[in-house]
Amino acid sequence: MSNSTSQNRQGKIKKKGSFTRNLPLYLLMIPGLLYLIINNYLPMFGLTFAFKKINYTVGVFESPWVGLDNFTYLFKTSDAFVIFRNTLCYNLAFIVLGTVLAIVVAIFLEQVRTKMLRVYQTSILIPYLLSITVVSYLAFAFLSSDNGFINNSILKLLGMDEISWYSSPKYWPFILTFIYLWKSFGYSSILYFATLIGIDDSYYEAAVIDGASTWQQIRHITLPCLKTTIITLVIMHIGRMFYSDFGLFYQVPMNNGLLFSVTNTIDTYVYRGLLQLNDVGRSSAAGFLQSILGFVLVMITNMITRKIDKESALF
Repeated sequence: MSNSTSQNRQGKIKKKGSFTRNLPLYLLMIPGLLYLIINNYLPMFGLTFAFKKINYTVGVFESPWVGLDNFTYLFKTSDAFVIFRNTLCYNLAFIVLGTVLAIVVAIFLEQVRTKMLRVYQTSILIPYLLSITVVSYLAFAFLSSDNGFINNSILKLLGMDEISWYSSPKYWPFILTFIYLWKSFGYSSILYFATLIGIDDSYYEAAVIDGASTWQQIRHITLPCLKTTIITLVIMHIGRMFYSDFGLFYQVPMNNGLLFSVTNTIDTYVYRGLLQLNDVGRSSAAGFLQSILGFVLVMITNMITRKIDKESALF
């Protein structure tokens, strides 16, 4: 009995000593936990809005439950096909083109052996750090019919007629894709670059001795080593397939009604509906539905990945 009592006391002393020793770490953890709770968990109460018809006169708690009626809002509208098509097609193009561009740039960066490397890394990150509002005005400076750089400099120099960009929907899938890639490729490239610099140089040295060309080295060494990073980032992007960059599709086209056929997505449609109808329930249901669909896509993609290459799956 005395031995067990002594061991219990020693265990308590060790635990107390461990807590005291790690107290600074616990204190540093508090701000992060508070942010996580306030920003991620408290707003989950708003999910109840998706199942209610919000009546401001009686308050949220007394508002009547409507079941799944709010979720049918996106499917019953005449624009349902357009907004789902635009959201999915743009995201698919962004994932494919963005991944390819980011990998190519990362490989180029990895080949740089001069002191200019950090300058290049900083330069490609600048668009990512720009506010979408700034980007929208930059786009307007290029595309404006009256004073735009493209109409007044490039097209005029080539002897071509001016184009009314903000009233011509056919150009905007390419414009929005270009702007998205320009703004986002830098961040993704840095992530791939971080993986590339961790590859053992002996692989490349052995390949050079065997007479492998640069393309063969990329194909048989670089890309296989990037596989896990590529799969992880692609799965994360797939999880947001039913979301869209609100600023890109709302602010860059200047909320122009003539372009809605190619710029209207789920997020912009719900936002405009919220402004017109002031229906918080439908907006909450749309966001909830996007999260559920994204979660399902991630699970399906991860399941397929596990069957093809178990080590590359997220879980």
